[in-house]
Amino acid sequence: MRAAVYVRVSTEEQSVEGYSLDAQRSALLDYCIHEGMDVADVYEDGGYSGRDIKRPGYMRMMNEHDKWDVLLVLKMDRIHRNSRNFMNMMDELGKKNKGFISATDALDTGSAIGRFVIDMIQRIAQLESEQIGERTYMGMKEKAGSMSNTEKESRTMGFNAPFGYELNSGILLSAQEELDVVRGMFRDYLGGSTMDSIAYSLNNRGVLTKKGNPWNIFNVRIVLRNPIYAGYMCWDGVYVKHFAQTAVSPEEYNCVQDLICSKTRDPKKKNVKKIPLDLE
Repeated sequence: MRAAVYVRVSTEEQSVEGYSLDAQRSALLDYCIHEGMDVADVYEDGGYSGRDIKRPGYMRMMNEHDKWDVLLVLKMDRIHRNSRNFMNMMDELGKKNKGFISATDALDTGSAIGRFVIDMIQRIAQLESEQIGERTYMGMKEKAGSMSNTEKESRTMGFNAPFGYELNSGILLSAQEELDVVRGMFRDYLGGSTMDSIAYSLNNRGVLTKKGNPWNIFNVRIVLRNPIYAGYMCWDGVYVKHFAQTAVSPEEYNCVQDLICSKTRDPKKKNVKKIPLDLE
């Protein structure tokens, strides 16, 4: 029996004992030895929510289904925190004649009662996940409304530093070379270049994203739509000024948002989110 060992941890869970990638991996490799299973590969997703199915490790694992016979996780909520996504995955595994094992839940997915219990556990996991999301949302909005950055230091609302910036003990600082690239992206787009051509130019010059990946139209759009490059962080309509170096002015940023909107055909996506110029 060849096992695809899958481990996942979200950003919020990284500090929780027993959920780290190393702890999950070690426990599952021991499980394979005890059960006499061969490890086909170990697939990891660090910092990804279980509500999102577009995780690189998970997607690679499902695409490489010919390499393994059974999908092995430590707990069911490591693979999905959405009952519909989980059941869709189970249907896909069934069509490919693949098994599923949750090491600590010890459930038989081959029986009707086993599938029923799995569905109930998934619904509970989804409820817990949604409740965590609601509490996080409320906390972040409250934090955004009470933040007061100064010229000496600008703190963030807990996110990872985007391309062009870095964090030092929680303080937002500019990454000069990356920020120069961002300035060029805004300049080129205002000059008539498309997002696709900007991505092509960056890749042709050997410039990679923060995670070391090639650029595409989607991550170029993320940069052009992020108000942090104009001096503001935004959470649910609440703008917080930062004092790290910027790539463009709020006026230039707003011009880019108008330009993006003018090129969007779908009326539902014409949601122009501009920086209010009376925030000072």
